[in-house]
Parts: sequence; C-alpha cells; structure tokens
Amino acid sequence: MAIYILWLRQIKRYYRSKSRIIGSLGQPLLFLLAFGFGFGPIFQRAGGGNYIQFLAPGIIAMSILFLAIFSGIEIIWDKQFGFLKETLVAPISRLEIMIGRTLGGATVATAQGIIVLFIAYIAGFRLSGWAMFPFALIFMALISLLFTAFGTAIASVLDDMHGFQLIMNFLVMPLFFLSGALFPLAGLPKTLVIIAEIDPLSYGVDGLRHTLINASHFGLPVDLGILSALTFLLLILGSYLFSKIQI
Repeated sequence: MAIYILWLRQIKRYYRSKSRIIGSLGQPLLFLLAFGFGFGPIFQRAGGGNYIQFLAPGIIAMSILFLAIFSGIEIIWDKQFGFLKETLVAPISRLEIMIGRTLGGATVATAQGIIVLFIAYIAGFRLSGWAMFPFALIFMALISLLFTAFGTAIASVLDDMHGFQLIMNFLVMPLFFLSGALFPLAGLPKTLVIIAEIDPLSYGVDGLRHTLINASHFGLPVDLGILSALTFLLLILGSYLFSKIQI
C-alpha cells in the first residue's frame, strides 16, 4: 500500500507542472527535427537509408534517460527543503520508499518515451511492425527503471545541487552521445566500440531499434539480458545507498 501511494505521489508531482511537461519535450523535439531533417540527406547519400527511422529510437531512449535521471536527483531537492525528512520519518521502510519513488519516476519516464514515439510518428517515423511493440514498451520500462535507480543512487550520496552540473557533463551526456543513439556503431574505431559496449544505454537504444525497426547491432537476447541484469544491480545499489541517507 505504501509503495502504491508513493508511486502515485511521484506521478502526480510531475504532472502537476504543465511547464515542466512541455519543457521536457523540448530537447527530444529539437534533436529529432534538427538532426533528423538536417543530417537526413547526408545519411541517405551515405547509404544509411531514412535517418528519421534510425534516429527516432535513440531520441526516445534519450528522453527517457534525462527524465529518469532527473526523477532520481529530485531527492537532493527534497533533502534541502525538508520533504525527504517528512517521508523518512513515516512508519514505512526505506526500501518501500525507494521502490515507490523509483516506480513513479520510471512510469513518468516511460510515458514520456511513448509520447516522443508518437511525435516521431508524426515526423515520419514508421514501425516495421506492431507485433514487437509490446517488447519496445518493455525496453522503455527497463531503461526508465535503470536510470531512475541510477539517479537515486547518485542523489543518495550528494548533499546539494553543486555536483549536478558535473553529473550532466561527465555522466549523462556521454551516456547519450556514446550509446549509438545518433550514429551506427558498425564501422566505428575499436576504442569507441568498446566504450559503447560499456555504456548501458547502448543496449536500450539497440533493443528499441530491434523492436521498432527490426535493426540491431548486439542482438535482442544480449540487449534484454544485459539491460535486465544492470537494472537489477542498480535497483539494489540505489536501495542500499538510499537506506544510508542521514536526516
């Protein structure tokens, strides 16, 4: 019951702000339209086909990544303004609090990914078939859970927002740009391929490409296995670090 209440509270907290909803769609739209139509002719002349088709799964993953990370890092704000203390003193376990917040953040991030998918559809993106769409939703949910838990783990060890820019510059942006969201991984220098293989978002992007347009670099079993394992590990780590928060 407590998990359900915290889950709903996290969702309502996000959708209470209309400006925040609109603002969170701005960056995915910019990337989708500017990159999709700007680099589309170059990508097509290089033999890559329709760039919107290739780009859309990566932009969906990007929108989920950023919103999921921010959902986790909201814990820092709650620490500073005392909201987290009110939650932690409630007669429920910290594990339930963490699970409820994570599920709420992941639900919002997954919904954001679905919205971006429909926007991409308006821009010209087309699924290779609807049969794999339920698996695409599974990948969206796994990406959401993974990075919401990751954001929670980071926020649990930070005391203020001064380290937030560092996180954005040295963690979140490289995770996105080196995941293959904007360019194919095939034919890259070996160093970049190794980095992409370490990047957890790479498997989310690749899984979405496989389920949405039937194109894959690693293969669906690899994407699903690695992403599921990493999500499980980050949930454990996030839960442990959250349980150690001092109030």
